[in-house]
Amino acid sequence: MFDLDKWQEIFSTISKNKLRTFLTGFSVAWGIFMLIILLGSGNGMQNGTLKSFAGDAVNAIWINPGKTALPYQGYKPGRDIIFQNSDLEDIAQNIDGIENLSARKYLSGVGQVTFKNKTGNFDVLGCKPGEKEAEQIHLLGGRFINLPDINEARKVACLGKDMKIELFGNADPIGEYININGVPFKVVGWYMDEGGERDVRRTWIPLSTHQRVFGTPNRIDRIVMTTGDASVEEANAIVDKLRNRLSNRLNFDPSDQRAIYIRNQAENFQKFDQLFTGIKWFVVFIGLGTIFAGVVGVSNIMMIVVKERTKEIGIRKAMGATSGSIISLIMQESIFITTIAGYIGLTLGVLLLEVVGNAIEGNQFFQNPEVDLPTAIYATLALIIAGSIAGLIPALRASKIEPVVALRED
Repeated sequence: MFDLDKWQEIFSTISKNKLRTFLTGFSVAWGIFMLIILLGSGNGMQNGTLKSFAGDAVNAIWINPGKTALPYQGYKPGRDIIFQNSDLEDIAQNIDGIENLSARKYLSGVGQVTFKNKTGNFDVLGCKPGEKEAEQIHLLGGRFINLPDINEARKVACLGKDMKIELFGNADPIGEYININGVPFKVVGWYMDEGGERDVRRTWIPLSTHQRVFGTPNRIDRIVMTTGDASVEEANAIVDKLRNRLSNRLNFDPSDQRAIYIRNQAENFQKFDQLFTGIKWFVVFIGLGTIFAGVVGVSNIMMIVVKERTKEIGIRKAMGATSGSIISLIMQESIFITTIAGYIGLTLGVLLLEVVGNAIEGNQFFQNPEVDLPTAIYATLALIIAGSIAGLIPALRASKIEPVVALRED
């Protein structure tokens, strides 16, 4: 029940002790403000890091050929490792647990792509259909490279969004023909890739077509795959099998890290996820510690309030006031100060994160430093609980004051 007299007394006490109330509230507001800023900053760093993973599947594995650094079974170091189509077929037949197996072929330099009177330099990559999932390609129109394109070595292309806009503007490119280094290709699709500007300024064509039209038949420059729903441990086991299998086929020491370079996205993602989980817990610990310091300050202030109002409390009890009403009065004042101050700190923290987020929009490593709604709700509940704890001990002390003893207080 709303008790107007009680609230009038609380506001009267606050107005008589403005500086004390301000300093008490400031300690709580600062604690929640720092908690929000730290949590938001942690989220900003995490969002920036996750953005770097957005352009590729988190369960993807890439294998690049390198140059041997160790001698092996009579072979001298310094040999170039070369991948061929047969290596890809061998992986498909002998390594379990992989999905969306693909391979890439690059042009030397960039390709000159022409449509009517418009010309631009873009990356031209050969691939297989599995590249779509590994690269997290989102089609905006048409389709991606498919198996018939590979089997028949069709001259078809799927364009990145920026490439499409530069060559076609707002027009639909599906069915049109572009020239890549003078060779006509039919556009069958266009796409968006969150990986970055470079990823949407390229065109994908069938691997078989790339090998035939632009030279070096049978050779591939990178092997790509995903590992389905495999755990990080299972993905690492697949990586070990891949290294050993390729070592046997291409004659290099399996411990030679320079012979081939394997990037396991699942392992990298787990490392970053564990890092930011640790950062979050650290931030929560620091923030709660700061709030706790503010709560101790509130509790100490309320103890002083009880001390100052000992005689008044004694008179109340002599006139029939119950211990419950005394506890309620003290805790209500504590919760009110804590909640209002904490809400101010929460609001200022959210506003600052919003300003910072807008100021650094587009930053590659720090994006959307915000605090989600559940966190804000939990913070608010924490404030109410903190206010209750801060007022509980002084309230219990006040409730135990004997009227006779209190009336003797000077």
